[in-house]
Amino acid sequence: MKERWVLLRKGADFAGIGKKFHISPRLACLIRNRDIVGDEQIENYLYGTIADLGDGMLMKDMDRAVEILMEKIREGAPIRIIGDYDIDGVCATYILLEGLKGLGAVADTDIPDRITDGYGLNRHLIDRAFEAGTDTIITCDNGIAAAEEIAYGKGLGMTVIVTDHHEVPFDEEDGEKKYHLPPADAVVDPKRTDCSYSFKGLCGAAVAYKLMEALYEAMGKDSSDIDYLMEEVAFATVGDVMDLTGENRIFVRQGLEMLQSTSNLGLRALMECTGIDRKTVNTYHIGFVLGPCLNASGRLDTAKRALALLEAGAKQEADVLAGDLKALNDSRKEMTEEAVRQAAEQVEHTEAGRQKVLVLYLPDCHESLAGIVAGRIRERYCRPVFVITDSGEMAKGSGRSIEAYHMYEEMNKCRNLFVKFGGHKLAAGLTLKKENIEKFRQDINAVCTLTETDMTEKVSIDMQMPFSCVTEELLEELKLLEPFGKGNTKPVFAEKNVSIVSCRLIGKNRNMLRMRLCDGAGTDMDAVYFGDAVGFLEEVGERYGKTVRDHFFEDGYRRIRLSVTYYPGVNEYMGQKTMQIVVTHYQIV
Repeated sequence: MKERWVLLRKGADFAGIGKKFHISPRLACLIRNRDIVGDEQIENYLYGTIADLGDGMLMKDMDRAVEILMEKIREGAPIRIIGDYDIDGVCATYILLEGLKGLGAVADTDIPDRITDGYGLNRHLIDRAFEAGTDTIITCDNGIAAAEEIAYGKGLGMTVIVTDHHEVPFDEEDGEKKYHLPPADAVVDPKRTDCSYSFKGLCGAAVAYKLMEALYEAMGKDSSDIDYLMEEVAFATVGDVMDLTGENRIFVRQGLEMLQSTSNLGLRALMECTGIDRKTVNTYHIGFVLGPCLNASGRLDTAKRALALLEAGAKQEADVLAGDLKALNDSRKEMTEEAVRQAAEQVEHTEAGRQKVLVLYLPDCHESLAGIVAGRIRERYCRPVFVITDSGEMAKGSGRSIEAYHMYEEMNKCRNLFVKFGGHKLAAGLTLKKENIEKFRQDINAVCTLTETDMTEKVSIDMQMPFSCVTEELLEELKLLEPFGKGNTKPVFAEKNVSIVSCRLIGKNRNMLRMRLCDGAGTDMDAVYFGDAVGFLEEVGERYGKTVRDHFFEDGYRRIRLSVTYYPGVNEYMGQKTMQIVVTHYQIV
């Protein structure tokens, strides 16, 4: 189905809000559309600082974790941090290591190998820690679902502290959920139902940071000594695709500011290697350039290389590691494109593609790419997607969901089919026997209640706005809404009755459009469309006929009328700056 365009109409006294907070009524409307209401929320959204972050000691078991670590540090007991192989796990590991070493702790790290170890804590990792003489294990970005493994570690006499942000495992009987916490000495996870911490959306690195902050305060140290670690919290928050609301918004805004003058040699080298100017680094750069380089390490090699980059003590070392990670990510991109092509073939041409929940079996796909491929297919078809790959005797998979589908809860209804699984509303991982793949496909769809509306992309439009309103002043004011990302997307403006004044193909592959558009009031505006130019031309042919399509770039475009959604921006060329709009969606009318 074609996407649904929905104009948001959330009321408030925009003039009054604008006057009180020294912003325009238009910006007040945009803030209201993000469900930010009341003076306190608006103030925090616009001007929130580190001082507005919650006290980590309010998290359940935080006091216990701090007490244990204080004792272990004083005793000089060996502490091992066990993280995860993605950007959140790597950053959380680095935060704990830096924080503990700053307090004089005897600490080291271990990160599981995606292929040989799999996700999270396992007996092999525990045995490795035990053989090394480890007294205490701290997990980060994992552990909440590792009850058996933690019980094993406890049986060996080790102390175990869990820091995590994933959903707590549960059984459901007669509509009632029974949650199961692992038998660790302390379990710090804001998703615990008995945790009263007000903001539940932290990533694993943020939980680790909260623990270190609380530990520093308890040991009489200045917690501002570790403020610099907010860079890694920001990296992980964006890279793990957390909602940029509440505390996450503050962490990311502060972290981005710190990154502009970071002293971390690894991050400096990675930005230099990928051609990113530190002074302009933003969430896009983390999410689509820098973050994937850190993630590529854990996907195709070992995440310990990404951790080594963050720990690099010399520029030459940092430069070499950054170059290696970029090369790994370039290789990952090529492998991903091929896997996405194969997955799309299944959706288009097999029975699996006709179901509401897509369970796609790609035996030759590198298992580390399953999540990325699932995400790309979800975006294309607007359905929950599981991509399952071969992993020796077992099959492993990753899932990515749509807003209307709680993936982890739905998987719980089929939990008897899994050897192992975990995740949250929008993403999950699983291990199962190969003979259960088809059964999983059938069962997960049998309990699915998604409607056609749920599976139709919804384009929420903030406001209709003529091109004459696209000014430098507007663009400057929109910066108050940053950082943008999941949960706080760029505003979507729209205009109808738009004609095309000129149009040409651009880009290395000639698959994007640069246009001059004119709105109904007669205002011209430069525009660029980074989407699928071929698909656009096919729609032109369907609506206006083959002749117009074939002669589109000569003068055929003059017959076309559009409705467009867009975001204002600036085009810089040869030292000249001009206002333009970036078209995000269109309807040919």
